[in-house]
Amino acid sequence: MTDATEKPAGRDFIRQIIHDDLQSGKHKSIRTRFPPEPNGYLHIGHAKAICLDFGVAEEFGGLCNLRFDDTNPAKEDPEYVAAIKDDVQWLGFDWAELRHSSDYFEVFYRAALKLIEQGDAYVCDLTAEQVREYRGTLTEPGRNSPFRERSVEENRDLFQRMRAGEFADGARTLRAKIDMASGNINLRDPALYRIKKVAHQNTGDAWPIYPMYDYAHSLSDAIEGITHSLCTLEFEDHRPLYDWCVDRVDLAGNPELLQSLLDAGLPNQAAKPRQIEFSRLNLNYTVMSKRRLVALVHEKLVNGWDDPRMPTLQGLRRRGYTPESLRLLVQRVGISKQNSLIDFSVLEGCVRDDLDARAERRMAVVNPIKLTLTNLPEDHEETIRFPNHPKNADAGERNVPFSREVWIERDDFEEVPPKGFRRLIPGGEVRLRGIGIVRCDEVVKDGDAVIELRGSLDPATRPGQPDADRKIKGTIHWVSAKHGVAAEVRQYDRLFSVPDPSDDSDGSDFRDHINPDSIQRVDAYVEPSAADVDAETRLQFERLGYFVADRRDHGARRPVFNRIVTLRDTWAKLSGKS
Repeated sequence: MTDATEKPAGRDFIRQIIHDDLQSGKHKSIRTRFPPEPNGYLHIGHAKAICLDFGVAEEFGGLCNLRFDDTNPAKEDPEYVAAIKDDVQWLGFDWAELRHSSDYFEVFYRAALKLIEQGDAYVCDLTAEQVREYRGTLTEPGRNSPFRERSVEENRDLFQRMRAGEFADGARTLRAKIDMASGNINLRDPALYRIKKVAHQNTGDAWPIYPMYDYAHSLSDAIEGITHSLCTLEFEDHRPLYDWCVDRVDLAGNPELLQSLLDAGLPNQAAKPRQIEFSRLNLNYTVMSKRRLVALVHEKLVNGWDDPRMPTLQGLRRRGYTPESLRLLVQRVGISKQNSLIDFSVLEGCVRDDLDARAERRMAVVNPIKLTLTNLPEDHEETIRFPNHPKNADAGERNVPFSREVWIERDDFEEVPPKGFRRLIPGGEVRLRGIGIVRCDEVVKDGDAVIELRGSLDPATRPGQPDADRKIKGTIHWVSAKHGVAAEVRQYDRLFSVPDPSDDSDGSDFRDHINPDSIQRVDAYVEPSAADVDAETRLQFERLGYFVADRRDHGARRPVFNRIVTLRDTWAKLSGKS
């Protein structure tokens, strides 16, 4: 927890505001909230909001609620609710209270009646198309609705009849009476309620009318005593409406509305929140608009919402990204008012840094060719001890079986080697990791295809022998052909082949930029101790990259591993970066 009187270096502007509010006595404690709408799966952009909302509350000794802004039941589903709760906890956070905007429907309704009584709201009969016509443009003021001057009595009667379900969907709306000439279009008499006869997941058929987001969101914050309402920059233009709703309803100063909270079994925490905006987290080589993500899933361009190529938190988790790496990303990107596009390599660098320190090492061969060491007996078997982590002795050691026949990477052999090649070639030598130096004596071919290598192990270079330290340029890894376990390895890469797949200025569609090599399934061999790990265990396959045992498909009999990230940034070379 941060002492409110301290001023640590590098504090972002939001934390500075909170620090100043606590130091000045404006607030004795802070309360934030993370308020997703349960109409889809969270993506990596939401991770920034989660880390900020929960993080600042934790740092300053405050509380953070998880609130579902469930005011649009036609698009909401309990499946999304469960996934969101899972995502928040997976990222390492827990909420002080679990709330729903629907908990406050009665309070919203009574607040709307108060606005009508004050002359701040009216029932409008314009259709949605007519409302758009009357609204005006950025350069032209809007026109007043012909229903704007209805009496308080008529508005109250019509709104109560809307509540009773007397009118058809879309027949009427309740609108705020603000200013149709305002330079901020959000203040041109926005809708507060619409008629929508759709069953709600929490309230059933009790309500034929539902509050609009801006109205419900601002009052929900006030009801919960939120002190700092943190949201992304696209809501900056909505802040005047947010403040208008909070001020005109004046929840804290209205005994009748406070009583309605108690009637609903809710504590009286009413306060006036302050909305503060920050920039979104945007990554290149991906899309994060809900419309495009839905298209990817529904058109089966990916394998569901948790496809490891998706930017959803469920997809990133299945890919093998750690909560720590996402929190590190948020820390490195920082909090600002300036929107920017973050390079995907920053995310990959975060997970590399995290897993380098924690992931145990194993050997796997993903493009196998057999190497037979002919100077060993056919029944030769031995066990080699390898450290689980080269930098952490506390991680212990493991037994790795070795036999006369081993699998090596096909890329570690070249019949006609290019300049600078330092691995196995005909007649050449290479060190077999932990075993000794081997020489390629024979290349077995089927036509032009190399199907097997035969070689010999120099016994004097075995560990503990006189020539164990003989200098050799190349070292390669291996898996015992007799003991290795067949596994499916899914080599994932970026879903899109261009930095900004959403850019359609050239007439292209984001679907046109899907990377055809974003997934490659290969049959591989892993050492036995790799096959025995639990699902979601992350490992470094030596020389290959970081991998995770798939949380859905992995099993000891048929291991399935997803590549999280390569050991180095392969895209930097492709894009000409140093």
